[in-house]
Amino acid sequence: MHYFEYKNGELYAEGVKVQDLADTYGTPLYIYSAATLRRHFKAFDSAFEGLPHLTCYSVKANSNLSLLKILAECGAGMDIVSGGELYRALAAGVNPEKIVYSGVGKRTEEIRQALEAGILMFNVESMGELERISVQASDMGKVARISLRINPDVDPKTHPYISTGLKKNKFGLDLEQSYAAYARAMTLPGVDPVGIDCHIGSQLTTIEPFLEALDRLSLFHDRLKGLGLRIEYLDLGGGLGITYDEEEPPHPSVFGQALTNVLKDYPLTLILEPGRVIAGNSGILVTEAVYTKKTPSKDFVIVDAAMNDLVRPSLYGAFHTIKEVTPKDRPSLNVDVVGPICESGDFLARDRALPAVEPGERLAVFSAGAYGFTMSSNYNSRPRAAEIIVDGDTVILARRRETYEDLIALEK
Repeated sequence: MHYFEYKNGELYAEGVKVQDLADTYGTPLYIYSAATLRRHFKAFDSAFEGLPHLTCYSVKANSNLSLLKILAECGAGMDIVSGGELYRALAAGVNPEKIVYSGVGKRTEEIRQALEAGILMFNVESMGELERISVQASDMGKVARISLRINPDVDPKTHPYISTGLKKNKFGLDLEQSYAAYARAMTLPGVDPVGIDCHIGSQLTTIEPFLEALDRLSLFHDRLKGLGLRIEYLDLGGGLGITYDEEEPPHPSVFGQALTNVLKDYPLTLILEPGRVIAGNSGILVTEAVYTKKTPSKDFVIVDAAMNDLVRPSLYGAFHTIKEVTPKDRPSLNVDVVGPICESGDFLARDRALPAVEPGERLAVFSAGAYGFTMSSNYNSRPRAAEIIVDGDTVILARRRETYEDLIALEK
């Protein structure tokens, strides 16, 4: 469910015409719906109301400060993977005791930054990281709450680039390494092992991989009790998918009920790290057709958005629905929608049936709220897009468009 709808032949973002936003703020333009964000967070969070839980939005999905503030007002915690994301979360007013810190490469200064802030927990991904956190916490006179990220070797059946729970992936420790790490943590100063963590991948469209991972974690939890450990938190990560094309991911309520059935008798607080399922369908990318081009073998629509603005199609072969902002009744063509970057991999869609748009017309790329702007770049020295949040009839310039001056501001 989202609040981008056609009314009287015009695409609206909540109460505002998308065409008017593009006229005012230019293109490429990211537009987010505040009502969609709130609705998705509530739908996800309420699915687990039968369990003690904390819903920590995954900042990497979309880290815009205004968006984080909206989610913080909804009661969200945050899942972070860098010092910069911690800085953003704190700037958005998130209670540090609702922040969990994941990621395989935490630097010393980032660990100290998180300890100083007083975050809830580190999700530790290696023995080296465990030792470093112990040293830094002891040096600062603090105790770091930790969980070990366990790699359960579960196939999430998703794109290999966003699979994180197989033994060949770089994330976490296998079950035996994790057991040894917990035993080691019990002997180290400055750390308190209070949780178990697991994240198996992103854009999952069935709950079976989650349940398979949970079965393995439940057995592992029993082993830890044999060490005398009292585990308080079970972090199952995120990864629930959304509809980009014809996917039919389970509703969060189905996911919540399945986990509740398994965990209702466990004395644990469940932590969840949804990202895409909250933000994905809350945003669109608006782009303008610059040229059309016909060759003997292919028709192209050349637009002003490119792989630097939305890299998912180039990186993953990802599908995004593309529609006209102001539809007209005309025949469709089979086209490639491409950008101006000097790479053959610069495309938003290939072999897509679209109406015969003309230069100057706008297209909306849907499901662009997650891993859109947050993965964008300045490749080809292209200023990054503006970001807008629409809240009813109110328009918030959440991030102004970059200028050429911004491109060289840090250089000499």
